[in-house]
Amino acid sequence: QLQASGGGLVQSGGSLRLSCKASRRIIGVMGWYRQAPGRQRELVASMTLPGQTTYADSVNGRFTVSRDNAGISVYLQMNSLKPEDTAVYYCNVWFGREIWGLGTQVTVSS
Repeated sequence: QLQASGGGLVQSGGSLRLSCKASRRIIGVMGWYRQAPGRQRELVASMTLPGQTTYADSVNGRFTVSRDNAGISVYLQMNSLKPEDTAVYYCNVWFGREIWGLGTQVTVSS
């Protein structure tokens, strides 16, 4: 199971931090996807346990993904938020099988 938190309403240019906690250590990839109304779900950022990161072009330089040393939690620090970042954000883990967390809404007002 994945427990995500940290979404909310913020003005353009503001920041939010999302957190997601797994029920056990994940030896694999943890990350975040998002889905805006009328659009497909897309990868935002992900991180392997050794620390390799992947970012969507649209968030590169503004968002930072990180994991705790225990390999249980993944975080998404979102800075310089834009209205187009508005979406439901989903925590995702992959370790030979894939698990999705419940989404958390992020709304950025202009």
